[in-house]
Amino acid sequence: MPLAVVNLFRWAAGLLAVLMFPTLAALFLLIHYHRRLRLRYDQLLREKEVMFNFVHDVGEVFAESDSVNVDALLQRVLHYALRTTHASAGAIHLLDSNGRELQVRAIAGVFPPIVRHADLALDAAHSRSQAVERAVRAQTAKKGEGLLGEIADFGGPVLVADAERDPRIPRYDADFLRVRSLLAVPMRFRHRIMGTLTVVNRVDNRPFTESDMNLLQALADQASVSAHYSILHQDLDAKKRMDRDLSVARRIQQMLLPRRIPSAPGLEVAAFNVPALEIGGDYYDVVKVDDARVGVAIADVSGKGIGGALLMSVYRSVLRATAPGCDSPARTLREINRVLRDDLYEDMFVTALYGVYDPRTRELRMARAGHDPAIVRSAAAGAPMARIESDGVAIGLADPADFDAAITETAVTLQPGDLIALYTDGITEAQNAQGEEWGLERLLEALRAAPVGAEAALNHVRERLMAFVGDSPPYDDMTMIMLQVLE
Repeated sequence: MPLAVVNLFRWAAGLLAVLMFPTLAALFLLIHYHRRLRLRYDQLLREKEVMFNFVHDVGEVFAESDSVNVDALLQRVLHYALRTTHASAGAIHLLDSNGRELQVRAIAGVFPPIVRHADLALDAAHSRSQAVERAVRAQTAKKGEGLLGEIADFGGPVLVADAERDPRIPRYDADFLRVRSLLAVPMRFRHRIMGTLTVVNRVDNRPFTESDMNLLQALADQASVSAHYSILHQDLDAKKRMDRDLSVARRIQQMLLPRRIPSAPGLEVAAFNVPALEIGGDYYDVVKVDDARVGVAIADVSGKGIGGALLMSVYRSVLRATAPGCDSPARTLREINRVLRDDLYEDMFVTALYGVYDPRTRELRMARAGHDPAIVRSAAAGAPMARIESDGVAIGLADPADFDAAITETAVTLQPGDLIALYTDGITEAQNAQGEEWGLERLLEALRAAPVGAEAALNHVRERLMAFVGDSPPYDDMTMIMLQVLE
């Protein structure tokens, strides 16, 4: 073939290559872009499948039972978190009820203690994995403290591609505890941070990616909704159980207080009791001392609620065992203090007022153990209001020798028509909406204006008290006994 023809073919081939290069380059880029789209599409399909299975699985948890175990639910969440991010281990920390401290609620795989370095002593451990889990569960993080505490405080996710160079993550000599890569995201519900979801070390030894972080955050957001409502459901169940227990305790306490005021020779007796909570710590009673005399008791135990009610029931039992046959109220209170003193904690005590009335002489003997004195409204025209004063300290605050020396008793002779009021400090310290106390002067004014008769006088005082308090919730238990001397 002539040389000119050969050169012509070469020139044409070169020209064709130059003309086709952009097309080939574009085709190559298109194929590469299509492959990336296909990989992303497949990844999105896998993520969609994981999220769908997660939502379906959690829905079955709520449908299977009336009561949802929060920790079991979080364990399922963690299972999907590891499956989605290809992590080898993970943990979920939730803030406590005060919202101040993170506590471990679920662990999967061998998750190392990352809140702070832990001395694991693995060589002496019976099971290394169990020793590690115990150490992780023992660690708590305050809000704003350390890596997880910062996430719980500020609410941003953290991706650590090379954890061995991050000073926030503890390093351990054991290879199975080394953290190579870490991913932690907040668990949020309505802009409120509930806790953190953390995974470590992909199984393929590659570092976590931003795509892993976005997917884990989406999973955590979905899980937070379920966790919030399961915790709420659990709290409601606990409250229902507590309400049932309180209702039973309330009925038992009502049984301990007199259902009907026992007949007291020579006296008309009326009483009311309004606890500040479901159950209270105030106590009143009328007990038989002997064939003629009766004892009238009122007491206020320290604390409210269940603790106060339990102490009140103990006081009632000791009083009822001590009062019969003893005509001295001071001696009765001394014996009660002697029995209770060693069994009461330092912050527990009882203020008590106890009197013994003899209808044959119309003599009322009273002793006080740190309680407000009784008030007497004389039937004599123009007679001033009087208080039956005597010395004494609260039961449980002094040892028997000091208590016995401190307490005294006072005897007064009453006349027909005299009115005697015994009350707890919840009466005088009752507050209205403005925070103003009812006070002793208002109580005395109500007693002066009260009609004749124990029941009528009691109702009059109560109506005035409740009108003053209005819709304000009770600040303290309110109890009063009204006595009227009969002919």
